Amino acid sequence: MYVLLTAMPHLKKPRKVEPLSKLWDRKAQKCGLRHTVYSVNGDEYTGDWLDSKKHGKGTQIWKKAGAIYDGDWKYGKRYGYGTYSKLLSVTNEYSREYSGGWENDKKHGFGTYFYSDTACYEGEWSEDQRSGWGRMYYDNGDIYEGEWLKNKHHGQGMLRLANENRYEGNWKYGKKNGHGKFFYLDKGQLYEGFWVDGVAKCGTVSDFGRAEAPTPTIYPIPKVHLLDVRSVLMETQSTYHSE
Repeated sequence: MYVLLTAMPHLKKPRKVEPLSKLWDRKAQKCGLRHTVYSVNGDEYTGDWLDSKKHGKGTQIWKKAGAIYDGDWKYGKRYGYGTYSKLLSVTNEYSREYSGGWENDKKHGFGTYFYSDTACYEGEWSEDQRSGWGRMYYDNGDIYEGEWLKNKHHGQGMLRLANENRYEGNWKYGKKNGHGKFFYLDKGQLYEGFWVDGVAKCGTVSDFGRAEAPTPTIYPIPKVHLLDVRSVLMETQSTYHSE
């Protein structure tokens, strides 16, 4: 008895055809260095891409806002080091406004911000706000150097006024708070004591550099003799701490 064996036909698996919509989308993905890409609203970007997102080095121009950013990008956001400039209507030229660190599209890390020709801040930033250590030059000639928190003097810092008088000590949310010294160099005096919300509450005033002062007081400050100056100051300070 014979059994007839026949070869089984070789079945090919059907090739998976990629939908045209996905194919076109994949081919349209922007990746690597590209020439200028223009938006409908007139904005333009020149630089590196990754998965259709600005990533690497690149320059973005916002036409309506009249602004330009040149620097680092990460997944579509300013991240790293970069410079932000604004267009001046008078000269029709870009003027640098901020140079420094960025994170998640916000000023972060160390950077310099130019408020005007005579006012600028150089120091640390956190989420678009001055936070950390920094130095601020004001339009009126004052200079603050020290710690910041959410755009306010906070912590240890020194404020030097345009007339060279200065305060050195503690700050809290933009006001003198705690121990501090105020040098009245124009009169040759020094106040050392305790402050609450920008107001001197308890302290001592003494002559300091009176001989070199441009407008010293007529008479020197007489000596005040207390049995225990420290205890008097501590007792007064405890009154404000307990409130």
